[in-house]
Amino acid sequence: MLRLVECVPNFSEGRDMDIVNNISAEISSTAEVKLLDVDPGRDTNRTVVTFIGSPEGVIEAAFNAIRKAAELIDMSKHEGAHARMGATDVCPLVPVSGVTMDDCVELARRLGKRVADELKIPVYLYENAATVPERRKLPTIRKGEYEGLADKLKDPQWKPDFGEPVFNPRSGATVVGAREFLIAYNINLNTTDARLAKEIAFNIRETGKAKRDKDGRIVRDENGRALRQPGTLKACNATGWYLDDFGIAQVTMNLINYKVTPPHVAFEEVVREADRLGLRVTGSELVGLIPKAAVLEAGRYFLQKQGKSAGVPEEVLIETAIRSMGFREIAEFDPRKKIIEYQFGRNEDSLVSKDIQSFMNELSVDSPAPGGGSAAALCGALAASLASMVANLTFGKKEYRDSQDEMERIAVRAQELKDGFVAAIDRDTAAFNRVMAAFRLRKKTDEDKARRQEAIQEATKQATLVPLEVLETSVEALKLALRVAEKGLRTSVSDAGVAGVAGRAAAIGAYYNVRINLASITDEAFVGKVRNQATTYRDEALKLADRIAEAVGQELEK
Repeated sequence: MLRLVECVPNFSEGRDMDIVNNISAEISSTAEVKLLDVDPGRDTNRTVVTFIGSPEGVIEAAFNAIRKAAELIDMSKHEGAHARMGATDVCPLVPVSGVTMDDCVELARRLGKRVADELKIPVYLYENAATVPERRKLPTIRKGEYEGLADKLKDPQWKPDFGEPVFNPRSGATVVGAREFLIAYNINLNTTDARLAKEIAFNIRETGKAKRDKDGRIVRDENGRALRQPGTLKACNATGWYLDDFGIAQVTMNLINYKVTPPHVAFEEVVREADRLGLRVTGSELVGLIPKAAVLEAGRYFLQKQGKSAGVPEEVLIETAIRSMGFREIAEFDPRKKIIEYQFGRNEDSLVSKDIQSFMNELSVDSPAPGGGSAAALCGALAASLASMVANLTFGKKEYRDSQDEMERIAVRAQELKDGFVAAIDRDTAAFNRVMAAFRLRKKTDEDKARRQEAIQEATKQATLVPLEVLETSVEALKLALRVAEKGLRTSVSDAGVAGVAGRAAAIGAYYNVRINLASITDEAFVGKVRNQATTYRDEALKLADRIAEAVGQELEK
């Protein structure tokens, strides 16, 4: 899986575009990141920047931008409508794919320490990175803003998480943290009445609404505070409004943790509330970007609701979600532009972007890559695809009613494995190319030679881990193929058999690539560990392939 982190730093400058552009350039010029959006505001005198990239790339880009902001922004002269306490006011890190929240917490701490050590800017940690509960919320840390920071730093309770409690009059302080991805999501109603949209919003949002008695009066506690009735959706902020441009009312919401309340769950809840009020949901609108996982989960939900297998290709799941939730009703929804992972989409020159003939042509010529490693990954993709095919053909058949749930699980997992194998086709070639690049490093001095040898060894290790992963994944693909050979549609048993043959080829091919790379690695501990793992996976793969062949043979003899 592609490892992606989103970063959304807020800089205390929104009027001088030369400064904004210089800060943005620090991000766009950093390797392994992509600048997605720069949103300056004159009234707030603040710019929100959004970019994504590899964990290491994001940390480097964030530091470069914070350093540039410290050079160009003088907080002692800053005025603006938005609360702030530093030149770089806040810098959250958000896990997108292939990384966990714990990973982002560690990245936030690394970034915070570097900012404090190298730039002498006090750093506070917030949200999931907070070191104490009292500092979890950004408004709490920011209280008093820049103007109150000098006194705040004198208070031992507000000692920075990184850096000395010394006021930096030019740069102030910076808050760094890790939080979940926030999805801005609006649901369209067949009414112009914003009041009805607000009623729905107050019923679903986590904070709910004020409790009222039978006469409609607000219920209060003994201290006179209004009691609240919680809404039905956790991690959801919502209200209602009227869109003059489209002549409709919307329930507008921020899903602050889509893993708690995904968009499709919010959509269905609004559908229920709208029906209660005699309204209809006509579609919805996604503002900004969305993680691919949220869209795939929605696609699976709506397919299952229709009684269909969710074990279908990614593109089908995405289109199902788009149509089911009406993402295109009032605005264009292009998955390539709206799904955040697709901002790091496939290169047009990648192997998997070629047609079969072009791929085979490139495989057949005298260049060493693509080679056997990519071919092994392709065999794995064929095995997983066939396992999914047989599971999907079995799903929905009356005579296989007892196997429905298992067949759907197999189809869903096989699709995931297929996508992993496909990604490995290019990853294997890229890893080999990095080895070749290391061999081309200069070797004039002893220092050059040592650096070159170290680079060769590291690149070769990474080139070994790709086929090892393919080998390990081949074992899982063969397990799925075995289940569909034993329990799947009888008339498709030959397809299950071919899945077994392809899975066996993937495993043995990947094993060969692991072993040939190990011969060039001098790290004996690494070699011993990987060799043992590879041998274990190979042996298990061969046993599974034999069992598949036996099951298929017995069925064909009937």
